Amino acid sequence: MATSDDPAPRADAPRPGTALATVHGQGRASPRAGRPEAAAGDVQPPPRRASAPFMRSHPLHLLSLGFGTGLAPLAPGLVGSLFGWLSFAAFAPRLSPAATLALIALGLVLGVIATGRTARALGGGRPRAIVWDHVVAIWLVMLLVTPATFSQQLAAFVLFRLFDGGKLPPVRHIDRRLKAGFGIMLDDLVAAFLTLLVIATWRALFSPLR
Repeated sequence: MATSDDPAPRADAPRPGTALATVHGQGRASPRAGRPEAAAGDVQPPPRRASAPFMRSHPLHLLSLGFGTGLAPLAPGLVGSLFGWLSFAAFAPRLSPAATLALIALGLVLGVIATGRTARALGGGRPRAIVWDHVVAIWLVMLLVTPATFSQQLAAFVLFRLFDGGKLPPVRHIDRRLKAGFGIMLDDLVAAFLTLLVIATWRALFSPLR
């Protein structure tokens, strides 16, 4: 039985059975009460934008962006392919075919790693600024059409851009289905294979490219 000496209950005291009653001495509920805390691993960094500072921030980004050619404001894939053609003309005469093929194989392996990492940093998918796949694929095309005149190399380049840039089947299917580094590199390899197939067929039938 309450007596006159018992203190009167406070108006803002938590009622028994409420969530606030379980925390004695707190006058108001926490705004996070009842919400599960987000795991630290659930917080993803915002995607970055392809730029010169981004490219310089990691060697793999530098490789993926074709040493800056992927930052071209217009047609970065075309610019990257041109860079591949010109760079092949610069180093291939100084290397044996076996050494050139080994360099291309190394470029493919590094490309899967580099383009996958750069694509994730740029928000996923297939960022247009990633052009290393074009570079390595055109190296392979130029190696396998050698010996060839300038006009023959130009024809091979145009064919490659038709298959790759035009996303003709089955390049389009691979481009849509496969992502990350492996998919980025694979569709250009398929475009290179189709280019070489057309050239080989032409040579076998008409032999004007010899």
